[in-house]
Amino acid sequence: MLAKTFGAAVYGVNATIITIEVAVGQGLRFFMVGLPDSAVKESEQRVEASLKFFGYRMPRQKVVVNLAPADIRKEGTAYDLPIALCVLQSSEQMNTERNLEEYVIMGELSLDGRLRPIKGVLPIAIEARKQGFKGFVLPVENAQEAAIVNQLDIIGVETMQDAVEFFEGKKHIEPLVSDTRDIFMSQLNSYEADFSHVQGQENIKRAMEIAAAGGHNVIMIGPPGAGKTMLAKRLPSILPPLTLHEALETTKIHSVAGKLGSRATLISTRPYRAPHHTISDTALVGGGSFPQPGEISLAHNGVLFLDELPEFKRSALEVMRQPLEDRRVSISRAKWAVEFPANFMLIASMNPCPCGYYNHPEKECVCGPGVVQRYLNKISGPLLDRIDLHVEVTPVSFDQMTANRPAESSQAIRERVMRARDVQTTRFEGHTGIYSNAMMPSQLVKDVCIITDAGRMLLKTAMERLGLSARAYDRILKVSRTIADLAGTDEIRIEHLAEAIQYRSLDRENWAG
Repeated sequence: MLAKTFGAAVYGVNATIITIEVAVGQGLRFFMVGLPDSAVKESEQRVEASLKFFGYRMPRQKVVVNLAPADIRKEGTAYDLPIALCVLQSSEQMNTERNLEEYVIMGELSLDGRLRPIKGVLPIAIEARKQGFKGFVLPVENAQEAAIVNQLDIIGVETMQDAVEFFEGKKHIEPLVSDTRDIFMSQLNSYEADFSHVQGQENIKRAMEIAAAGGHNVIMIGPPGAGKTMLAKRLPSILPPLTLHEALETTKIHSVAGKLGSRATLISTRPYRAPHHTISDTALVGGGSFPQPGEISLAHNGVLFLDELPEFKRSALEVMRQPLEDRRVSISRAKWAVEFPANFMLIASMNPCPCGYYNHPEKECVCGPGVVQRYLNKISGPLLDRIDLHVEVTPVSFDQMTANRPAESSQAIRERVMRARDVQTTRFEGHTGIYSNAMMPSQLVKDVCIITDAGRMLLKTAMERLGLSARAYDRILKVSRTIADLAGTDEIRIEHLAEAIQYRSLDRENWAG
């Protein structure tokens, strides 16, 4: 007898429906076909143990499991539950009242028949609704995540026996319903870190506000303990709130990577990722034999913070150059290609030298001649070219640390940032794929960032006297446009240019002596 149901395979951030067929007939042995990997093949042992635990039997006949389409590689343990149910139906040990073919079924079995949570539930649920399935049967720990998708019956089960009784009509399981918009709105501004906790560093807070308003990348240079990490952690709290579309997109990526955790639901705050400097190229950008999103994709619609930037492997930093420009990661192999979104803000920090005290107002640098320059040269020009703001961070004095003056909250800063972003949304309405000043190509910079003759003279003088590089020109114009947006003016004034010029520390000749 033949039994059939459906599962799914996740490639990139999208799912493909997989047909699961089981035929029991004359002969011996268990066969699995359809390009399964080792984890899928091992399901035979898990399925057999689970069946015995609940008093069923594994047929002592020829059992053929087919996973179609057969030319797509199947990976993981999530096919255990649909295979087990099809084995029961094809061996006539289960009389189904509900049709298996109307549901997408996924779940990993323990040896006692309990279901373990799986990865990639949200893209599977989205594809199931798109393909017109009635429902999605899955482990109860993943049900909350799948319930983000409406117009689909989400049936969370704890054991294989629960699933059997559900399809036999012996057990009623109420489909889980979740109000996505209510969940999204209730958690929209739930950030623990706030700029009101930071004493002093007003100039760095200003730079962070400009970065958030224009979507600019930032590098902070300063001695240890100056507050670089503390400030970076608070940047997501002043970014504009996620839209519902962005929240769904971000949740999909975290779901595929298995980072949501059990009983998780929609991500409604901007992600903040801070990988260690020992990270590999693949872990940072994504990939592997079965492609998984890397840290830059997990930071999509949020912030990627790279602390101690020169300590990262040169190769790991260089592979970020294309994603920083294109806002996505393309991973290609001989037989397939996947694409992960990677629209993130890069915030980097570094010491000015190996000892950390070059240019320190009080402590002496002990690095030898040329050491500082060699340290800075670990960061390539092309990567530095994609960072708009270079900010020098100085230590906070004792008086500033102990002062109990109330600092401005993240909410107050965010309101100004959102007003500036609204201006940019209107400005770039007719331009596909451009949403902020930082994303402007060179031609658009010329059209949008128009400066006066006095401003042009100031910029010329700055480039000559400070030894600013040619690559600083466009960056200064973009940042000055953002400063003007924050000020609520249509024209870029001379004071906006002057402020933007000071954020190009690393472009100055002889900065490192």
